Amino acid sequence: MSSVQDKAIQDTIFGIIAKEANIDAGKITLDSTLKELDIQSLDAVQIIFEIEDHFKITLPDRDPNFDTESVKGLVEAVEKLVAAKDSADVAPSA
Repeated sequence: MSSVQDKAIQDTIFGIIAKEANIDAGKITLDSTLKELDIQSLDAVQIIFEIEDHFKITLPDRDPNFDTESVKGLVEAVEKLVAAKDSADVAPSA
């Protein structure tokens, strides 16, 4: 995946978090956690749903390989899932 696509994913996720949590996108950094941003659990669930819907992916629930508590973890999880989805989309079918 290109760094341009990675930046687009990051910007989209920042936008979704800002919109759903009603906070300024400027407060969000990769090092932020949802807790530090005062995002309540129901808002966090809505953020996950919006991310999944936007990228047409399913984030794993309680998978230790995916950190969905931090912004960086969300961005990395989406990047991995989008890359896997894109490679599956171009793979020839049997």
